[in-house]
Amino acid sequence: MKTFPIAVIVERQQLENRWVSEQWEVVGVVPAFDAPADGSTPRRIFADEKREQFLVGGFALELFRDEVDNYHLNITSPIPKVFIMWRMDEAEDEKFARPIIVTVSYGEAARFLDSGEQVDGVAMPQEIADWVGDFVNTHYKPAVRKKMKRNDPLAQARETPKEPS
Repeated sequence: MKTFPIAVIVERQQLENRWVSEQWEVVGVVPAFDAPADGSTPRRIFADEKREQFLVGGFALELFRDEVDNYHLNITSPIPKVFIMWRMDEAEDEKFARPIIVTVSYGEAARFLDSGEQVDGVAMPQEIADWVGDFVNTHYKPAVRKKMKRNDPLAQARETPKEPS
């Protein structure tokens, strides 16, 4: 197992809508080698009248050998992504989209989505892509392709010689 420390950038955008006043989404990730390990306190990094962005640290991407096929699919896609599963945290009249899990596995992200979780995918920074690429190059072994015979209902008739009459 290998790990890469990261921080997640979460954005809150004010909406002019009668049913919903704001929208939350993950807008990026950054390497966080010197960030504190405690991700419980988000730090505001940008604000204007329509939106705010927060940096939430304390996450580590983990790579496992049994997920290498999913990493390969991600890293060879046109735009590799980091997937962040997050939940709304509504404590003391304050709402916040709290990141829970980060991954670069297509399969793991799909499992989160299938179970009804909120997952955002953001473009993978080059440093992380290089790190994942090294892991994939070391551990990925393409599946051996086997030749399959076609399902041909007339094949048996052609194989048996006809008896002369």
